[in-house]
Amino acid sequence: MITEKDFSHLNRFPGETGNIFDVVLHKFEVFQKIPSVVFGGMLFLFAALAYHLEWPVFLGLWGFFLFDWLLVGLLPHYQRSFGPAKPVVVILAVLRGVVAFVLPFSFTFILQAIGTLLVVYSFWIEPHRLGITYQKLTTPKFPSGTKLRMLHLGDLHVERITQRERSLQGKIDFLKPDIILFSGDILNLSYRTDPTAIAHARQIIGQWKAPLGVFLVSGSPAVDLVETIPVILQDLPVHWMEGEKKTIAWSEGKLDLIGLTCTHRPNIDGEKLKSLIPHPPENFTVLLYHSPDLAPAAAKLGVDLQLSGHTHGGQVRIPGFGALVTGSLYGKLFEAGRIAVGNMVLYVTRGIGLEGAAAPRLRLFCPPEIILWQIQGSNNPK
Repeated sequence: MITEKDFSHLNRFPGETGNIFDVVLHKFEVFQKIPSVVFGGMLFLFAALAYHLEWPVFLGLWGFFLFDWLLVGLLPHYQRSFGPAKPVVVILAVLRGVVAFVLPFSFTFILQAIGTLLVVYSFWIEPHRLGITYQKLTTPKFPSGTKLRMLHLGDLHVERITQRERSLQGKIDFLKPDIILFSGDILNLSYRTDPTAIAHARQIIGQWKAPLGVFLVSGSPAVDLVETIPVILQDLPVHWMEGEKKTIAWSEGKLDLIGLTCTHRPNIDGEKLKSLIPHPPENFTVLLYHSPDLAPAAAKLGVDLQLSGHTHGGQVRIPGFGALVTGSLYGKLFEAGRIAVGNMVLYVTRGIGLEGAAAPRLRLFCPPEIILWQIQGSNNPK
């Protein structure tokens, strides 16, 4: 059983400006300001130090550094992603340098070559392998025979429209959901006020259509700025939920949808949720909330299904271990996927887009996803 924890003593929370992760990402952006000639020289010196000036060997390592720079630097040109290249190259160089320091070059050359293949795959291919995850949930709160197709989307993080976003709309058209729910983070952290990114986000969201409607909540305060979201959503056929409950009825049944703005502070948002659920709910109840960290509180209040995101599944996952970074106050408990929290089901989507600022625009063993839920009724009234 996952128990609710008290985080009121903390001063910094995930998703806020000024948390450790946010500070580190912005500190790394300084590398992008270094002139290219100087930056190339820095990589040369680092390679030389790694192999103690053994020139044929360290030139090979420098070559791997430069090829990484080329691979990452070409991503915007081919409209794959639009982050800064030099901070990412520094991160990759450090990883390659660790291998170089530990093992002789005769061993590491193969590992360095494998590293290059991983760079190609994780930066160029996997971020655009948008998949559909199918989930089923049976509830006695729907009449038997009821089948509701609910599509959960999360973490768009729009920089520009790319192959991934075009693929997204094609999948929505194919799935034909009854209702679409988006759990926050529309723009990329690096493009929060960028006019082109805002226009592209409006174009993407404006295409979403479903018979029972399109509903969304804001994401992290550091990403979905209070002054930007109204501009993005102006006149679009969507319902922006900022702390409200809606009863959605159709010919086969009805559900209560709660949309709550995320502050990433469970003690504050938990009280807001209590005000929206004063009594155990009779209807099937869905909570749409950006972070998974409210799940223990939601489960205690009788929510049936919580749909969240924020973690991106870590973006980089190690087989057998999972996410290296989660962005959740509960650590790896809520990193990704379907999780039972008491009698409630929590689903944490791996999301669609990528982290911003100086973070590498990559995914490894963590492809983007959208989730189609089939909610089935099991109630047979006598």
